[in-house]
Amino acid sequence: MDQKAYSTPEFEAEYTYYGSDLGALRSPERTFFRLWAPTAEKAAVRLYESGDFGKDDLIEEINMAKDVCGTWVAEKPCDLGGVYYTFCVTIDGKEREAADPYAKAVGANGKRSMVIDLSSTDPEGWEKDKGVFFGKRVTDAVLYEMHVRDISSDGSSGIEHKGKFLGVSETGTETKSGNATGLDHIKELGVTHIHFLPSYDYGSVDETKPDGSEYNWGYDPVNFSVPEGSYSTDAKNGAVRIREMKEMIKSLHENGIGAVLDVVYNHVYHVDEFCFNVLVPGYFSRTDENGNYSAGSGCGNDTASERNMVRKYIVDSVKYWADEYHIDGFRFDLSGLLDIATINEVIVEVHESHPNAIVYLEGWDMPTAVTKPGIELAHMFNSEKMPGAAFFSDTFRDILRGKETEEKGFCAGAKGKKHAFDRCFMGMPFWCKTPVQSINYASCHDGYTLFDKIALSCPEYDFETRVRINNLAAATYILSQGVPFMQAGEEMLRSKKHPDGSFEHNSYNCSDFVNGIKWDDLHIPEYRKTFEYYKGLIRFRKAHGVLRMQSAEDVYSHVTIMDIDDENLAAYHLWGNVNGETSEAVFVVFNASNEEKTVELPVGKWGICIDGEKAGDEIFGYAEGEYVLPPFSAAVMIK
Repeated sequence: MDQKAYSTPEFEAEYTYYGSDLGALRSPERTFFRLWAPTAEKAAVRLYESGDFGKDDLIEEINMAKDVCGTWVAEKPCDLGGVYYTFCVTIDGKEREAADPYAKAVGANGKRSMVIDLSSTDPEGWEKDKGVFFGKRVTDAVLYEMHVRDISSDGSSGIEHKGKFLGVSETGTETKSGNATGLDHIKELGVTHIHFLPSYDYGSVDETKPDGSEYNWGYDPVNFSVPEGSYSTDAKNGAVRIREMKEMIKSLHENGIGAVLDVVYNHVYHVDEFCFNVLVPGYFSRTDENGNYSAGSGCGNDTASERNMVRKYIVDSVKYWADEYHIDGFRFDLSGLLDIATINEVIVEVHESHPNAIVYLEGWDMPTAVTKPGIELAHMFNSEKMPGAAFFSDTFRDILRGKETEEKGFCAGAKGKKHAFDRCFMGMPFWCKTPVQSINYASCHDGYTLFDKIALSCPEYDFETRVRINNLAAATYILSQGVPFMQAGEEMLRSKKHPDGSFEHNSYNCSDFVNGIKWDDLHIPEYRKTFEYYKGLIRFRKAHGVLRMQSAEDVYSHVTIMDIDDENLAAYHLWGNVNGETSEAVFVVFNASNEEKTVELPVGKWGICIDGEKAGDEIFGYAEGEYVLPPFSAAVMIK
């Protein structure tokens, strides 16, 4: 079929299936299969003894009957739980075999699906497990981005299950000198959510090699609704990865931390091998006017989210993660390649049963060949049309640290950035009109770590000065309106270096040596002190509602930008009974220069909670009239 026909109103009207029974559904009495394959001439279910796609162990082939809206159905009057299967379709006389797009479990490397009794994968007490963010608002969140392997792969972690979901769950782990590592460290830091880099089944790591010799961030989807097997202790058993991921999430919830999944619906690993495209050739992906796959993602294919059954697939998948795995939030990779209607439908469906789930987007504006007229894309410049979503503020990131490798940011003394910095502190960069939509950060998995970026852009400064710049940057985004987000390890001056000492800015497939968090760094006084500083910043933010406002109206009513004629000095007076604020007022000032600066304080006696050396929610000194800030430092005071 001409792929252009997939997006016609006629095709959509005839072949959109609205049911909730796609895939394999089992009970003790029967197993039912439903496949959407409207272009197929024949369809069948193939049952296998194992999940090994190359193994000749076919049990049975069951012919499917054509049913409504382009679907095919088959039934077996027994419980096939634990049995592996594929779908086989005949199109233009040629057989095509693939995994089930709606698979909930798979064998190693995801080529064969598995019928699964999901209740058998539930940890003890799972029915009582729930998220920890009930009654909270998005600006109450503090997000911590982490790769499953990175937290445990280094020998200093003290974690037994290195590189695994279970390694994230371990508590009581520490370095040889007694510093907490892993989950205990994260809990002590005070973040509210761990944002996991892709943890669905992805294609760039061979799951049959359990030694961890291969590494990837995972932005190459194979099975969207199945956990990644290389993070489990047995990738060949489809149930194990499910159970162990649930155990990890339950452990996080028991420790007061939510789980956010990084989801990558904008493209797939191999476009022609992706199961949806095998069974309905090319339907899942966009093609341009010449019939070539649209590649705005840079990955060779863009998802046609505007087509009804692709949109349904994305919505169903996200809702499944929230329901089955108790996921507390979702970060959408390259959302500017997806359409607004899909994102808004995801938010509505998820919030119906999970009202406190947070959704934020990597909303870069990217070119793509949409297949229907009038489609609007989910990039940051359309933020007003997606009021339930937040967006990464690369605006703030580039102001804080500098855009190019050698470019200094505001926090390292660059001039000409103060006006834009003020807007970002208010939670409203130029593309955003409400603080609930601004994700504020200085580093993430992409690009250099914050400390490496400072080293590259500030070669003239010594180590101690770079630490001060790092901590100033942390203070700016953690204390600003909006939602703070940090890369794992930033709180201990994380660096990604090769053995030759060179910095790595794109470590997506580098070794554990480059990517693993070096927990022994906490032995070094400046590293430990930086961790304590981040911990204190987070504690202060949580203690003061005036830093976590929800609307532009509140921000404009309760924040004054101080009029200071100095490009490197920014100060803000926050006050009023908002979000349960307990103090009369908060005064925040940032000195982004390598010189001492004196700032005039608003009238009254101010209790100092944060300076350039320490941070917390308790007063450790007082100031009145004026205050002298050391070079590259912040100060926060309350009245």
